[in-house]
Amino acid sequence: MEYLIGIQGRDFVLVASDTVAASSIVAMKHDYDKMFKLSEKIILLCVGEAGDTVQFAEYIQKNVQLYKMRNGYELSPSAAANFTRKNLAEYLRSRTPYHVNMLLAGCDEHEGPALYYMDYLAALAKAPFAAHGYGAFLTLSILDRYYKPDLSREEALELLKKCLQEIQKRFILNLPSFTVRIIDNDGVHDMEQISVSKI
Repeated sequence: MEYLIGIQGRDFVLVASDTVAASSIVAMKHDYDKMFKLSEKIILLCVGEAGDTVQFAEYIQKNVQLYKMRNGYELSPSAAANFTRKNLAEYLRSRTPYHVNMLLAGCDEHEGPALYYMDYLAALAKAPFAAHGYGAFLTLSILDRYYKPDLSREEALELLKKCLQEIQKRFILNLPSFTVRIIDNDGVHDMEQISVSKI
């Protein structure tokens, strides 16, 4: 039902998520933000069970902020990804597992831009592009065909629009709008929301 996508470029990561909050077959709202800012240059996109996504993402968010307060510096994207994965793996082996799928995007002065794919079974993989949800079945082939490592911001945005057009055309459900953000060395930047009907 839900859709997340991430595309890593030359010196940035472009991420997008749909804005629909659904319960069963009912769309509850159309302006829901599925992205959580972990630090100045790291963002977590989270989909899954409605309560689990907010509770787990906020738990990770507050712990990453606590780490900065205690140590005086922020976690790198790879450290934040491994911390998130460790927590998800521990909860998976408890009586209260979280059913959440995530993308973690960030930028680091030493490591550069990074995109991590994580599923509810706590599998973690660094990827140049990634997608979650039913829309991923329709768009991973497009990303595979048109992605190149040195994408500019304009090219990444065009590639994103290609994917969203395919979802509008092929996917049986209606995902009308998408929140878009870019993460680079200067931090997290809000882009204009994409309305699929206007692409």
